[in-house]
Amino acid sequence: MNRRKTLNYAFAGIAAIALTLVVGWWQVDGPGASEQTELRPVSLSEMEFRLSDHVGDEVGPETLIGRPAMVFFGFTYCPDVCPTTLSDISGWLDDLGEEAEGMNVVFITVDPERDTVEAMAEYVGYFHPSIRGWTGPEEEIARAVQGFRARYERVPTDGGDYTMNHTASVFLFDAAGQFTTMIDYHEPREFAVPKIRRALNERTEGAT
Repeated sequence: MNRRKTLNYAFAGIAAIALTLVVGWWQVDGPGASEQTELRPVSLSEMEFRLSDHVGDEVGPETLIGRPAMVFFGFTYCPDVCPTTLSDISGWLDDLGEEAEGMNVVFITVDPERDTVEAMAEYVGYFHPSIRGWTGPEEEIARAVQGFRARYERVPTDGGDYTMNHTASVFLFDAAGQFTTMIDYHEPREFAVPKIRRALNERTEGAT
């Protein structure tokens, strides 16, 4: 009898977890997700900006077309959101293993005044080797942010310094450069990894 009760509790717990995951998917990435078209990034082929990666090579939106892409905006002086998210991304890539080898993973700074090519190279070196750092002139950063429908703002701090407020979500695009979905800050891994896998599974039909 005690064993039967234990099994019933276990099954009930599993069912509750499964229901939570299904509801979360429905609301965040499924048919129940809200459609705010005006806030969705445009396709990569419609964007126009010129930046440099962390080894000094010129890059732009076309660099991301042909393979699925994961893009995150931030800055190297960020105290918590950026290192946390880049650590999460590193974990997702580790989970995906060889599946993610054909993916573009890019960290674009919103603080080009301090985030030089050299600073970006040092910073991304602390995370997964697939992550590339992009920087460039302020006006080009602004054009990139506009295309992604992201946001950023310089905020003064005590002592004459400043920090940056910015979009904390991760953007996912398929191989054709079409926006697929976003991964929210602190989104559970059980939601994030399937989203990435879906973008990866679209690479064949989306690649040019």
